[in-house]
Amino acid sequence: MVITDMDRVERCIILTGLSGAGKSTALKILEDRGFFAIDNLPPVLMPSLMKALSRNRSAVSMGVAIVIDVRGEDLLGDLLSSIKELEVTGANVTLVFLDASDDWLVRRFETTRRRHPLGEGITILEGIERERSKLYDIREQSDIAVDTSSLLPGDLRSIILSKLNLNDEPFTVIVSSFGFKNGIPKDCDYMFDVRFLPNPNYVPTLKKLSGRDVSVREYLDRIPEKHAFMDRLGSLMEFILKQYENTGKKQLHVAIGCTGGRHRSVAIAESLSKCVTDMGHVTVTNHRDIDLESF
Repeated sequence: MVITDMDRVERCIILTGLSGAGKSTALKILEDRGFFAIDNLPPVLMPSLMKALSRNRSAVSMGVAIVIDVRGEDLLGDLLSSIKELEVTGANVTLVFLDASDDWLVRRFETTRRRHPLGEGITILEGIERERSKLYDIREQSDIAVDTSSLLPGDLRSIILSKLNLNDEPFTVIVSSFGFKNGIPKDCDYMFDVRFLPNPNYVPTLKKLSGRDVSVREYLDRIPEKHAFMDRLGSLMEFILKQYENTGKKQLHVAIGCTGGRHRSVAIAESLSKCVTDMGHVTVTNHRDIDLESF
């Protein structure tokens, strides 16, 4: 993307709400999606900041996400007027208010052993009550309100992205093959060893071929243990993928290894990719060592 003098930041998402309700977590979610993230900005500075960020690639392409809360104290009164000023320039501003029940907020403060930001000498519950009063008008003016009570981070991620109409990235499964003699991949989540299968490398007519070739795959298809392994691996992957999707994880890397990374691991990786695709998942297949000299 080439930034020009005509570019400007068109989208601004303001995250506000009760302390302990998850504003920092929500900000990180948007930052991971490419937004330019700013924590604890005085509202009065928003218009000038949006102009300054017109030269920033991520801010122009995705937008800006800003956390504004009671740490700004009196500055909260400037929030609504600053939003109006931004909207006059044509910016798309969304005010998101994060809330939670008193019980959940107290529990989070006690877990982190933080005092309430409104000051010392008051109980956590008193701080929450004062903060609710200060933020009442802001909550009434918000475009989106999210109650984070009992939400896990993965749940909050799904809700935030859904309410902001940010199409989530598809869950992707990377299936790679490799040869143990060339070292194991350092970034895989699961690794399976298929060296128990007969090695086509020692069959003269198959030696110079790879696991992508029909002859090699037909050779392995005649081995009962190959089918038994694939049946069990398919069932395991079906179970695992459901669990990972529920956590909010967006990518899983499964590595299949044999001795040289040219025959058995390639064929099994291809079969596994098809199996995972048939389950409805996006797959990427990578054969790390397929073009290395076989021995």
